[in-house]
Amino acid sequence: MRVVTTEPLSLTSTLQSRIAKEIAAAGGWLPFDRFMELALYAPGLGYYANESAKFGSLPQSGSDFVTAPEISPLFGQVVAAQLVEAMDRTGTDEIWEFGAGTGALALQLLDELAALGRLPRSYTIVDLSGTLRARQKLKLTQHESLVRWVDALPENMEGVIVGNEVLDAMPVQLLQRTQGRWHERGVVMNGEAFAWEDRPTELRPPVDIDGPHDYLTEIHRQGEAFVHTLGERLIRGAAFFIDYGFGENEYYHVQRHMGTLVCHYQHQVDSDPLVQVGLKDITAHVNFTGTAVTAQDAGFDVLGYTNQAHFLINCGLPAKMDAAGLKERVMAAKLIMEHEMGELFKVVALSKGVEPWGPLGFVQGDRTHRL
Repeated sequence: MRVVTTEPLSLTSTLQSRIAKEIAAAGGWLPFDRFMELALYAPGLGYYANESAKFGSLPQSGSDFVTAPEISPLFGQVVAAQLVEAMDRTGTDEIWEFGAGTGALALQLLDELAALGRLPRSYTIVDLSGTLRARQKLKLTQHESLVRWVDALPENMEGVIVGNEVLDAMPVQLLQRTQGRWHERGVVMNGEAFAWEDRPTELRPPVDIDGPHDYLTEIHRQGEAFVHTLGERLIRGAAFFIDYGFGENEYYHVQRHMGTLVCHYQHQVDSDPLVQVGLKDITAHVNFTGTAVTAQDAGFDVLGYTNQAHFLINCGLPAKMDAAGLKERVMAAKLIMEHEMGELFKVVALSKGVEPWGPLGFVQGDRTHRL
């Protein structure tokens, strides 16, 4: 058992007390996915439910990380081209965005769609964070007649779905192989501090991990359940998810023995989610093979899978960059450069209730065969 301390900040202390009570109620051991869910989403206290800045390009702003829409407005402008094609192919005129953050992507999409004369009938944001929802409403004032917010899905829905860095924020279970035996990693209390404790489990990664060495990894039951629910609710439409991650063989590579779970705080990355609880992001890379298989099981067709660089270039980013100023071109280049976001970030496209097609963003560099 490794013991860690927590910082004596009021928000952290209050959230720690809330989690400690749940640990006690669960018999003294809480699986990590539930701990992660509370750390991120506990009402008013969790990272995405409190009033910290979160998104921004500089730590001086109080932010912890930056996403593609904050790096360059060209991101949303070229994603809009894919959404237009998807609306045409599916015969729908609604857009659904999950986890809209500051509202930057929504604004870029709606501004570009307005410029193209292709505004949807409605733009629905699904976001559990009341504080982020308030920021989104301020940013999207000029489109208030189109935008609505919901915190639960209807029984039936149609339209085109977009989610940028949504799946990585879904709670994950941690599996630890120690001396050849698999354990589920959970959280216990040691005095007033959180600590790890591993318990034997029948759970396994979706592929065998070669070798006898100790191995830590994640499984994504909540994220895959989310995709399955979308498949049950979406009658007709398409979905595009953009996130960092890998296909299954790369995700569970024998050498990836420390897993992918990381935290972000003031633009610094660490691997310890048991401290500064509620003050920093906790995230894990996406297993896109698991996402695709779950989607197919739920009735989706998988239309494409590629890296962010190919997707944005296919959707017209070079022409947008040619028309932009030098500073804007430099920032937009970060979206497609291999050592920045271009390779680590992937895009998966799904459809349901319509004839499958080859979407614009995947005409070159499709990697569906590698899932």
